[in-house]
Amino acid sequence: MSSPLDTPPVVTTTGSGAGEKGLKGNALGLFSSIAIGLASTAPAYSLAATLGLIVAGVGLQAPIITILAFIPMLLIAYAYKELNEVDPDCGTTFTWAARAFGPRTGWMGGWGIIVADVIVMANLAQIAGAYGFQLFGFPNLSSSTLWTTVAGVIWIIVMTAICYVGIEVSAALQRWLLCVEVFMLAVFSVVALVKVYSRHAPAGSLHIAGSWFNPFDVHSSGAFTSGILAAVFIYWGWDTAVSVNEETEDKERTPGRAAVISTVLLLIIYALVSTSAQAFAGVGAKGIGLANPANSGDVLSGLGNAVFGSHGLGWFLAKLLIFMVLTSSAASTQTTILPTARTSFSMAMHKAIPAKFGEVHRRFLTPTWSTVGMGLVSIAFYVMLVKISTNVLSDSISSVGLGIAFYYGLTGFSCFWYFRKVLTRSARDFWVKGFMPLVGGLMLLYFFCYAAFDVYADPSYGFTSINLPIVGDTGGVTVIGIGSLLLGVVLMLIQWAVQGSWFRDPDVPVSAAER
Repeated sequence: MSSPLDTPPVVTTTGSGAGEKGLKGNALGLFSSIAIGLASTAPAYSLAATLGLIVAGVGLQAPIITILAFIPMLLIAYAYKELNEVDPDCGTTFTWAARAFGPRTGWMGGWGIIVADVIVMANLAQIAGAYGFQLFGFPNLSSSTLWTTVAGVIWIIVMTAICYVGIEVSAALQRWLLCVEVFMLAVFSVVALVKVYSRHAPAGSLHIAGSWFNPFDVHSSGAFTSGILAAVFIYWGWDTAVSVNEETEDKERTPGRAAVISTVLLLIIYALVSTSAQAFAGVGAKGIGLANPANSGDVLSGLGNAVFGSHGLGWFLAKLLIFMVLTSSAASTQTTILPTARTSFSMAMHKAIPAKFGEVHRRFLTPTWSTVGMGLVSIAFYVMLVKISTNVLSDSISSVGLGIAFYYGLTGFSCFWYFRKVLTRSARDFWVKGFMPLVGGLMLLYFFCYAAFDVYADPSYGFTSINLPIVGDTGGVTVIGIGSLLLGVVLMLIQWAVQGSWFRDPDVPVSAAER
């Protein structure tokens, strides 16, 4: 008997416009969209992997840094919201930048999404593999490069299959995982604070102070900017809620609302957890202190036993916290496949990449080659980096921030430029369609340049450095981040030479969209 997966995919489209590509419409409501947006950021994993780095850079001001990083994210979320209302195309930045600045700029916007997602998939797969072994009591396997790679590849395959069989299956899984994840983070925060103020916390714990929320107490502007750069990463991913817009109820409004709501909920989660974790563990460089280099890659698993205890219910909750980091990275693996598959799918429908990537499954109404291709490329990239060096893998993850800043910032500029003719019509148009997206884009442009040409370019930053002609020794993070974007320029020019001009759809008239 043949499997449903064996059903041959066919293109069932009426055009390349929004809602015409053959995807399953009205499959997601507001709650599912918010769940997908939040799950894509992987709150538990992001905090576990990043909070220690932020504390090491800015000390006690870590809570305010996590809060301030919310600002550019909210500004860009509004850019997504406004652009989605006039053109709910699953290509998002690709489509909108093409309409605002032309097809080549749009192509690079789509490439930025693909690059960031493929690179981060390697890290998510590695974390999922290592945490899986740790959860089930196999520490030797969790430290084995071979076995964590095998487990990571399996995770990618499983999550690709879930994305292949339907957006509704993906959304249902995300709703359950997210609810348990947020619940556990809330329990962790409350228990930690109760222990701090009941004097049951370990030595080094601190009472919350107003100075924690004063950015002017950060010891240097360089530390402040580096902290913001690290904190911006933990908010990344909410745009997945918009990338599934053509499969969402009320596709002009719901995805944008979900994006904005997701960023606000993330602010609440991150502010609560960062403050409570810092109060309980302190910022020391020893033991469970958040500035301890040994904990920088994962602060939550070490704090689990300290907060909940190691016996009875406490042991169970500590294990559940580890499980949440595991499922958080796994959920993010799944929701990272979704936007990349839909970006490449839209690019194919607009003839910017080979048409094969524009096929839709007859039964599931999901992108076929775009989804499978994302899984295969992610596996190949992950295995290649592990084969080269774990140091290169680590630096590649740091370079994700450049891709994020690139395509988020481009979306902000696209919104400002696309609506430039209507910005004086009302105060709301000026602020929401013009000022906020432009400021968000400029902030991310600054972070991109500062990171790429100052922080990350330092040969001593990260784990690798490369001697470039003329430039000399350069940090591997910059080389990987800038190099991956430049690779996109080469591929774009090749595609242009082979295919000719693309994105032939007429522009969406602003006047019609604004009615």
